[in-house]
Amino acid sequence: MVGEQRDVVTTVLGFARTLRHAGVDASPDRVEAMLAAVAHLDVLDPTAVYWSGRLTLCASPDDLERYDAGFAAYFGGEAPRARRPSGAEEQRVAQSAPLQTGEGSQEGGEPTELATQASGEEVLRHRDVAELTVAERDQLRRLFALLVPASPMRASRRRSPSAHGAIHRARTVRRALRDGGEITRLVHHRARPRPRRVVLLIDVSGSMSPYADALLRFGHAAVRARPASTEVFTIGTRLTRVTRELRLRDPDKALAASGSAIPDWSGGTRIGEVLKAFLDRWGQRGTARGAIVVVCSDGWERGGPELLGEQMARLARLAHAVVWVNPHKGRAGYEPLTGGMVAALPSVDCFVAGHSLAAFEELAGVITRA
Repeated sequence: MVGEQRDVVTTVLGFARTLRHAGVDASPDRVEAMLAAVAHLDVLDPTAVYWSGRLTLCASPDDLERYDAGFAAYFGGEAPRARRPSGAEEQRVAQSAPLQTGEGSQEGGEPTELATQASGEEVLRHRDVAELTVAERDQLRRLFALLVPASPMRASRRRSPSAHGAIHRARTVRRALRDGGEITRLVHHRARPRPRRVVLLIDVSGSMSPYADALLRFGHAAVRARPASTEVFTIGTRLTRVTRELRLRDPDKALAASGSAIPDWSGGTRIGEVLKAFLDRWGQRGTARGAIVVVCSDGWERGGPELLGEQMARLARLAHAVVWVNPHKGRAGYEPLTGGMVAALPSVDCFVAGHSLAAFEELAGVITRA
């Protein structure tokens, strides 16, 4: 019995973590409420589990759509409707999104544990995207749709009233004049935060083709989160701006539009020349100034590494932080020995992996903290 309860708790906690990635405020007290509700329900009934989570984990109407997407992605099935499903539908939903509390047979069907579903999703989050099957890639697309990268913030020149911070002398004096010349209270203000620009440079050359789809999906999630302060470019043999295409709400349509706009997909790699073109046309004029620039590439450079090193140093002087994402860094024993990586790394602030969904979630945190 203790093992059964542990399986249910682990599964609900994993589901809540997925919802938080999707933007639902699944706080600990709400998770505790769902656990209490599930304890009084048939955990083998997907409809009961769906409504117990929806009624306890959602805080506002804005959470409902995200909850449905998270339920479908986590349990691998469609969210149940308000009506009671028919016998055939109930069997189909039970097979796609079962919730089992322990081992052993269940009447009229094969035993399937929810813990198995949760562990399968965890394994998929850490799998290399280049090694996934077609079915696993389809499931990963749903998980990418739940990714909501937080935007890094910076202090602006505008200031707003605050309970703490620097003393606003003018307002303090005006308040004292209204009080008969006595300073009865100090008025404070502080800088108003505003989003810092994020620029993604995604390598779509032949050597990066197994990861280009996942990288563009991350770019779509970043643009969707902050469309006004996020720019996405692709690099290969030429520079292509795909920010407008990635602003489409549907991820598949956004990637299809981006693919049509990229003329050098799966071509060669001239990172130094393309980076110079970016800095001359966009970066020097303001796009890279004070921004967090994320270069997503394996570092295979057909041109001279000297040019890449010069342009990376130039980029580092303009940007607030430079992050380099290399999918091969996630492999055991990897060392950045290619000419492009050796030339670029001295100008890089953060060097991270980009081979799995878990790595992209870590990348989102690196960008936020930068």
